[in-house]
Amino acid sequence: MLKPLRPIVLVGIVKQLPDDERLSGIDKQPVEGPWRITATGLIGDAQADLKNHGGLEKALHQYPRDHYGVWTSEIGLHRLLEQPGAFGENFCTMGWTEAHICIGDIVRFGTSILQVSQGRQPCWKLNKRFGRDDMAYAVQKTGRTGWYYRVLLEGTASDGDALVLDHRPQPDWPLGRLTRLLYRDTNARDELAAMATLPELAEGWQQLALRRVETSKTEDWSKRLGTKPDKN
Repeated sequence: MLKPLRPIVLVGIVKQLPDDERLSGIDKQPVEGPWRITATGLIGDAQADLKNHGGLEKALHQYPRDHYGVWTSEIGLHRLLEQPGAFGENFCTMGWTEAHICIGDIVRFGTSILQVSQGRQPCWKLNKRFGRDDMAYAVQKTGRTGWYYRVLLEGTASDGDALVLDHRPQPDWPLGRLTRLLYRDTNARDELAAMATLPELAEGWQQLALRRVETSKTEDWSKRLGTKPDKN
């Protein structure tokens, strides 16, 4: 079982991206508790693009600060990596990564109950945020994406409360396995077919896996990533 850990909790308002007129809520800042968690996330948090961000299946995003040092070694010193929230996460934590978290994991935070619903599909806004044309693709390629929660029970949490793993219905499906299937072993049909049947997985990812099985084609990522990726 994973050790409980105390997150740094962050929220953001909608504002313009750097050197861009488009809007985003990716710039999130730490806030002190208590925090109110509803079906669509933290009170005080906002998203500009509600089609691709937020909603019931992506109510909260957690990102491991464990990765920050690795990013620094790969892309060099960056002001965003000096503080929590570099990737627009709601929970910045040390100790849990995509190798430790499984789809369907049920996590308690204060009186709220959360469930891991899917990994993150990074988008071009990370490129704008970091000032690098390849940042979204790098996040996808490495699998260092973080993950989303749906909210099974609304509630509150206070300073000092920890994220506590309560139940693990899918121990054979860590996030790292899913991101491998989506972004590297994109034609592993048997595994993709099994992935599509996971009841705890967000419907959008179930349908994505099913389309892969039915068509034997990998979707075009270039528009989402803001760059032309190498899919090999």
